[in-house]
Amino acid sequence: MTTNKDQYYINQVIEGNTNAFSKLVDLYKDLVFTLALRMLKNKEEAEEVSQDTFIKAYKSLSKFKGDSKFSTWIYKIAYNTCLDRLKKNKRQQREVAIDEFTERYVKTIDNALEKMVKEEKLNAIQDCIIQLPSEDGFLLTLYYFEELSLAEISEIVGISANHIKVKLFRCRQKLAVILKKCLEPELIEYYERERK
Repeated sequence: MTTNKDQYYINQVIEGNTNAFSKLVDLYKDLVFTLALRMLKNKEEAEEVSQDTFIKAYKSLSKFKGDSKFSTWIYKIAYNTCLDRLKKNKRQQREVAIDEFTERYVKTIDNALEKMVKEEKLNAIQDCIIQLPSEDGFLLTLYYFEELSLAEISEIVGISANHIKVKLFRCRQKLAVILKKCLEPELIEYYERERK
């Protein structure tokens, strides 16, 4: 399942060419860092966890069977390394209350975002995702930005695909609340009127 390019570098490393691992790091370092940042909410810790992730991957590369994509495997290592760091720090996670949430807000936010320029939309979503609890931002990034399947995410975080689906729905609810607070109320009202 892993790509030929990834498998080539994996084979090179296993055969003793340790420099080939730097190619794998180059391919995945940005996303591993982004995922770590989503969970840890701290740039320095995300950098440390990213480094730890690649060290762990390098040390256990010979155990990689190729049953899944290499990217799935490395994201799983990153996820577990982040969880370990969170447990170590025992940080309080920011929670977003969704009791104020209604389906109308999600539709309104979705409509408002559709009207925004793609780059503005991406920036608005990125800024709001960072405000979500750790795992929520991680899941949304994998699903919407990396376009991983529910099965792939399930393998990474170790819970069923159906449970991932439910979690993603709740993450979207929380994100809608944050977006609602961040977007200008006039913009929301304008698109609400336009929708009617």
